[in-house]
Amino acid sequence: MKILVAEDDYVSRRLLMKLLEGWGEVDFAVDGTEALGKFRGARKLNEPYALLCLDIMMPGMDGREVLREIRTIEEEEGISAINGVKIMMVTALSAYDNIAQAFRDQCDGYVTKPLNAEKLDSTLATLGFERAGK
Repeated sequence: MKILVAEDDYVSRRLLMKLLEGWGEVDFAVDGTEALGKFRGARKLNEPYALLCLDIMMPGMDGREVLREIRTIEEEEGISAINGVKIMMVTALSAYDNIAQAFRDQCDGYVTKPLNAEKLDSTLATLGFERAGK
């Protein structure tokens, strides 16, 4: 499975990428604009990502904006959110309003920082993913 991590903080990005290694091929973007470009580029090459992990608080285009834009692209292509790329928000924002808004914008999962393997693995399993090689 191809995974894209969009995270502007270097340490958080490296940790998340390390935790995702056993799940598939992990790529990264340092902001929302780059993430959207990589999402579009992978689709053009017919090598789409199966999972996007988006930080909400990024400079420029934040994770919520990326989420909404991706769902708009999929809708325009006739792909429902349930059949589109799985999008997991990975953020320090744990207030109910932030979580509820992300799900209204059609994210598939929400994980709060600080990250740990158990929390991440549980969410990925809930989304229907299996570790690579299983």
